[in-house]
Amino acid sequence: MSVHPSSNIKRITTHILQEMKNRGEKISMLTAYDFSMAGIIDSAGIDIILVGDSASNVMAGHETTLPITLDQMIYHASSVVRGVKRAFVVVDIPFGSYQGNSSEALRSAIRIMKESGAHAVKVEGGAEIKESVARILSAGVPVMGHLGLTPQSIYKFGTYTVRAKEEEEANKLIEDAKILEESGCFAIVLEKIPAKLAKKVAETVSIPVIGIGAGGDVDGQVLVVHDMLGITQEFKPRFLRQYADLRSAITQAVEEYVKDVKAKDFPNESESY
Repeated sequence: MSVHPSSNIKRITTHILQEMKNRGEKISMLTAYDFSMAGIIDSAGIDIILVGDSASNVMAGHETTLPITLDQMIYHASSVVRGVKRAFVVVDIPFGSYQGNSSEALRSAIRIMKESGAHAVKVEGGAEIKESVARILSAGVPVMGHLGLTPQSIYKFGTYTVRAKEEEEANKLIEDAKILEESGCFAIVLEKIPAKLAKKVAETVSIPVIGIGAGGDVDGQVLVVHDMLGITQEFKPRFLRQYADLRSAITQAVEEYVKDVKAKDFPNESESY
């Protein structure tokens, strides 16, 4: 059973998320990429489900998030939406589907909303994507921003280390957060930045700020579900708290199944018709 005060609400909305920030209730957010997992974490009381382009890594085995396509994101999002009854579903617009062309950004966002049934889209960047954000919002599509370490720009950064440690980059991040709020974004994700800077951003803007590797003084937290459940165990950054060891549990279950099949123990008489 969910411990969230808002657990009795039929459907989370942007308005409810704003109310949660206003009253100091932390927002919980996890990724999901398929019907079954989405249904499990939705029933557990999660507030936001992100259909992240991290599906490129954890579902398809790519090194970065760049290869995943718009069609593939819509497929994953559609699967997730069918499994959700309460959570607010946000979908990443993938790399190459919105940068530098606001018309393409609008087309991508509309396709995601129409074909998946999701509730919002997420884009990476600040001032440089202001026009795209405005065009998407003009169609009535809610937009979540993403600043700090932006994985779609990994080849520009050249590393996954903490961002905005220097004053110039920190000041730009704060300004970008203000731009995203002024543009109409309903929330912002801050990834892998100093906790003090994240706190300042959360205090500067009035919209919810969700952190991943951004300390505890923001309005909510997000993790990749495969990471926090211990399914992917190679990735263990400081900010990750692993809540289960499903990789070991699944491995043990499969090994026992293989053993029982080989030993002709499965299926037994009671498991046969």
